Amino acid sequence: MIQFRLIVAFLLLPILSGCTLFNITIISPVQPLEEKVVEGEGRPKLLLLDIAGFISAKEPDGVHLTKQKPSIVSRVRESLRKAEQDEDIAGVILRINSPGGTVAASDIIYHEIKGFANRKKVPVYACITGIGTSGAYYIATASDLITAHPTAVTGSIGVILLNFNLEGLLGKIGVTENSIKSGAKKDLMSPFRASTDEERRIMQDILDSFAKRFLDVIMARKNNQLERQELEKLADGRIYTAEQAIAAKLIDRTEYLDDTINGMKKALGIKEARVVNYYRPGDYRGSIYSASDTGAASAINLININADGLEMLSSPQFLYLWRQ
Repeated sequence: MIQFRLIVAFLLLPILSGCTLFNITIISPVQPLEEKVVEGEGRPKLLLLDIAGFISAKEPDGVHLTKQKPSIVSRVRESLRKAEQDEDIAGVILRINSPGGTVAASDIIYHEIKGFANRKKVPVYACITGIGTSGAYYIATASDLITAHPTAVTGSIGVILLNFNLEGLLGKIGVTENSIKSGAKKDLMSPFRASTDEERRIMQDILDSFAKRFLDVIMARKNNQLERQELEKLADGRIYTAEQAIAAKLIDRTEYLDDTINGMKKALGIKEARVVNYYRPGDYRGSIYSASDTGAASAINLININADGLEMLSSPQFLYLWRQ
């Protein structure tokens, strides 16, 4: 203990004396993705690509004290670009465990996966291991096949706009809002006052447009067997068990991740394949179920507060999200 204190005092001495002899980098820069074989052998590779946590294009900040983290949108694009350059990549399996996220981020990832599949000409499967609702299900529809663990939950098809009216609370503590605006609708959905009926109609039209887009991508999925009217009845925001999702024709099979992997190998006509995962140095990858580096803030270090999606509280956002 005494030796440790002496080392700390030695390191702090230049700072306390006003002299700077060296720079200490507290946050390490983001390292390029590396490949880890998690199981199997042979030349062909099947890439496990994680869609986990709150889906957002925002890069986490102020949470991880020693490591920068890219957003899940950035990580997915980087992973797909890396896979596209690898001749041995024979297929991609999206390992999904997410309640969804923002409309824009979900749509970008969907777009990236569709573009990759069209260019690379390899199968893309989606396996929902826990939760695959709303924006996560939206992303799953970009795949050729959607499977789910028997205990998984999916659905929650629809859009929500979270907004808070703080007028009463601020009034109790003597705070009033005094914004100056150039147009009557410039403070649309302001948290400092109640929305008018007209404003709610404006926002409802936007939500309806995004909801229609959600239904469009489901109707366009490769194995879709639903009629539009059937889908509209299912898309009231409710969630479904894996068995219910099968009956509703929202997913294709109920099975575990290893079954999905074996199913892809069978479809490709290969007996052996390496299952690989992309990771950044320092992240553990021991099996097909190893936790993913999602890029989304999942916990604040030291006090372990769940922080997924806290940024959505700062301003109104359109969300493909199961609000748990």
